[in-house]
Amino acid sequence: MTPETDSQPKDQPSWRKPAGMILILVLILLWCGIAVTLIEKISALNFWLQLPVYVILGIAWIFPMRPLLTWMNTGSWRHFPENKGNGASDET
Repeated sequence: MTPETDSQPKDQPSWRKPAGMILILVLILLWCGIAVTLIEKISALNFWLQLPVYVILGIAWIFPMRPLLTWMNTGSWRHFPENKGNGASDET
């Protein structure tokens, strides 16, 4: 085998995907725990004050997922790898 073929085959799954799924479940459980600990304070508020709190709590857990999903797919935490070639973008 040559050094180029010694690397992991394309059809073999990466360890990052199962590890990422476990991390996603842990993050969701942590977020639920935080929301449950705040429930008494939130329920004491007026309905119109509760509504934005629940909306924010319901949406905010998604933001830590983007870097995690990017890492699961690319191995990089920040962004997808740049296009190879002349540096031109597909966006017009």
